[in-house]
Amino acid sequence: MFSTFPVIRRLHELLWYLDEAITIVEVGRDAAPWLEAFERVQNLSNQTAEMLSGLDVDSEYDAVRGLLVEASEIARGSVESSKGRPGSRALIPGSDLLGAKLAAADLRGVTIRGSVAIAADFSGARMSRCDVLGVDMRDADLSGADLDGAIYLTQMQVNSARGDSRTVLPYGFERPAHWIAS
Repeated sequence: MFSTFPVIRRLHELLWYLDEAITIVEVGRDAAPWLEAFERVQNLSNQTAEMLSGLDVDSEYDAVRGLLVEASEIARGSVESSKGRPGSRALIPGSDLLGAKLAAADLRGVTIRGSVAIAADFSGARMSRCDVLGVDMRDADLSGADLDGAIYLTQMQVNSARGDSRTVLPYGFERPAHWIAS
């Protein structure tokens, strides 16, 4: 059980991402490749413990990475990206945003996928259609930020950050108990 739990957790995380990608692409596109990938990963998650313990989950992520990126591009294509604010650090996938000062930044349509944003200040930022897949948001300040429509945002990312009652979360997300009520 202990050896398969991390595998199942990552497979379910991948299913979360694929489900969001399907929702994005179903509007006006053939979602068959995303649906097939979802079904394949779901079938993997139903395998025996012995099979799961030997599964290379990284290769499963690699197999769908292109589909996740394509869905993000579709979603962000409808937003004119501001690329953050003038003079801010480069906002590209994999950016080092450790402690970045992005308060009130317009991040709509920007991708910071895979970035390290530990202790970054996103307070008051607008992040609709911002791709945050795999962003490390530990101790990031999301106070007053608008995260509704953020692409690939997870509850775990929200839980690891700081926020307040003004932070706008996507439908279905829970406001963490440790966030301050203002």
